[in-house]
Amino acid sequence: MGWRVEGELPNLPKFVVIAAPHTSNWDFVVGITAKVALGIRVVFLGKDSLFRFPLGPLMRQWGGVPVDRTASHDVVSSIVAEFARRDRMVLALAPEGTRKRVERWRTGFYHIAHAVGVPIVPVALNFGERAIQIGAPFTTTGDLERDLVELQRRFSGVRGRRPKV
Repeated sequence: MGWRVEGELPNLPKFVVIAAPHTSNWDFVVGITAKVALGIRVVFLGKDSLFRFPLGPLMRQWGGVPVDRTASHDVVSSIVAEFARRDRMVLALAPEGTRKRVERWRTGFYHIAHAVGVPIVPVALNFGERAIQIGAPFTTTGDLERDLVELQRRFSGVRGRRPKV
């Protein structure tokens, strides 16, 4: 697809990937292509409407888990339990939680990583450079606000597919 991968994923059995910015449906195509090219198994969450026919079986095969966003279902606790159940698990999420511009990232990824005690690996989908940029693992401190500022800083200068979004 004309993209390159910069950096390496950590050689760890468990971690959380945050992929940003999420501005287009093309982010998913780039992400799935990178997953296949890197040969990694990834679990990702997606809105339940993406898991209906005809895409549902394919989304699940790729590692997708549907989430009903119309009501609270304590997804964080269920994912924390899934991490505990498995020997290996990489969870990938878009911290914005949507393709629209947001003032603040959703924090579920942070709470999951902190509760499980695994690092967060920032992965920039940089359409400006056609590069998937894998950053250094970040260990949460428990200071959510300070940690979010640091994680967001790691994405400064990254251009999404639709930069105005």
